[in-house]
Amino acid sequence: MIKILDKAVRVGLMVAIVFTTLALGTVEAWSIAIFQLIVLLLAMLWTTKAILEKHLEIKIPPAALPLGAFIVLGLAQSIAVTGSNGQTSSLSMDVEATRGVVVTIFFLFLALLIAANFFYNVASIRTLANFLTLFGLSLAVFAMIQHFTWEGKMYWIRTIVSAGAGTGGPFVNRNHFAGYMEMLIPIPLALALSRGAVRNEARLFFGFAAAIMSIALVASLSRGGMVSLLAGLLFLAAVTVSQRRGRSHSAPESPPGFRPALVIVVMLVAIVAGVVWIGADFDVLERLAHDPLTTSASTDRRGVWGDTLTMFRANPIFGIGLGAFETVYPLYGRGDGSTIIQFAHNDYLQVLSDGGVVGGAIALWFLLVTARGMAQATRASNAFMRALGVGSAAGIFALLVHSIFDFNLQIPSNALLFLILSALLLRVSSEVTSEARDETQPRIHSAAFAGH
Repeated sequence: MIKILDKAVRVGLMVAIVFTTLALGTVEAWSIAIFQLIVLLLAMLWTTKAILEKHLEIKIPPAALPLGAFIVLGLAQSIAVTGSNGQTSSLSMDVEATRGVVVTIFFLFLALLIAANFFYNVASIRTLANFLTLFGLSLAVFAMIQHFTWEGKMYWIRTIVSAGAGTGGPFVNRNHFAGYMEMLIPIPLALALSRGAVRNEARLFFGFAAAIMSIALVASLSRGGMVSLLAGLLFLAAVTVSQRRGRSHSAPESPPGFRPALVIVVMLVAIVAGVVWIGADFDVLERLAHDPLTTSASTDRRGVWGDTLTMFRANPIFGIGLGAFETVYPLYGRGDGSTIIQFAHNDYLQVLSDGGVVGGAIALWFLLVTARGMAQATRASNAFMRALGVGSAAGIFALLVHSIFDFNLQIPSNALLFLILSALLLRVSSEVTSEARDETQPRIHSAAFAGH
């Protein structure tokens, strides 16, 4: 029964990944509620397993701590006090919106803990890596099929009038599809680049999957996605080449003539060839040449970024409240109010506007934890874990670059995948730390993540 529950939780988390993605990114109330229900069910199964085992051990990845700090910040912002004059005051300028965001962050926090505690050994992590690759490949194929058969209806049944819809698979906003794919692509590519991580025939499949996903991303016409994909590929190539040089005096990891940088170049050529073959080459060139990322319009990114900084300067310590951006923006925006601005189109600026200096410090804490994990993951002794750590790091890096232009981390599906990649990265990092500890204290073993 314990083994069944263990497997059920793992499968359930993968179901949550699939559902949040296919449910248009989980941006509507009904899909958010179902996601929370799935996570709650998984937590109940975890509790049942602990009762049957009569033992509960919770591994807390370092990334969970800043996420928990955001929950505390949101709770503080959403405390509303009614004075004797009947006026209500709070740190948040939209208490209900902040409370809703706090609940969502809490369930993302639970999902991160579940990922850290149920995808911990190499066998389960390998299963998750294979799942993410197959799911990413399926999403890419679906996105291209929907693109070629697009008649204004998502899944061929739901009418969508948003600009760019139909090029982003299950996402209405193609930038969110690109953000999702750029996190997935480095995982199979890193496994394909590393000899010893998977069998040779599997390396061909992983390389093929990464190429198809990349073609779908470029065909989505997301400018930020293209820039971020290139950043992720360059990150992956640089780390892989660095690893090869570091092991130049040991047994070679790659066969003679194998050059990771050359593989990246071949993949870029394959992406270009694939885009030309499906007929999206002129669309890509047109979008890159005549549709810049920012303009001088007050409602475009540059104008929104300026207004967001104004919001931050007006509320520098605790911000306007998590999730309150859409409500508060009209007070500071320079537009005429005819366009609804829901997000800052820059996750870093939105953290500052919503959480102030306190929120910015928490975000910086998360980035430092992640950067430390990236540095450690490259030193893992297990070839598969090392490749997965590098792939996860490249996917996280790509989305962090994309966050300069868009708001992927405000979308539950993308935030969930981002946190799962963080859990995988820090799991690999903890293995390196444990190995280093065992070299100096061979009789001391820790089941928890490094530093906890």
